[in-house]
Amino acid sequence: MADLYLKALESERRALWATCRLKGLARDTPERQRIAALDEQIAAHKGKKS
Repeated sequence: MADLYLKALESERRALWATCRLKGLARDTPERQRIAALDEQIAAHKGKKS
């Protein structure tokens, strides 16, 4: 069965990453910080699953 929570996190991360690359945002911007937070949430969710 599809994990909709994980898909939503990954989708948000991809969208933010595309925006950051397009605009050339620095590391300390709120968008880049949100990407880091999403990475942690994704890793934690995958850790629970296995």
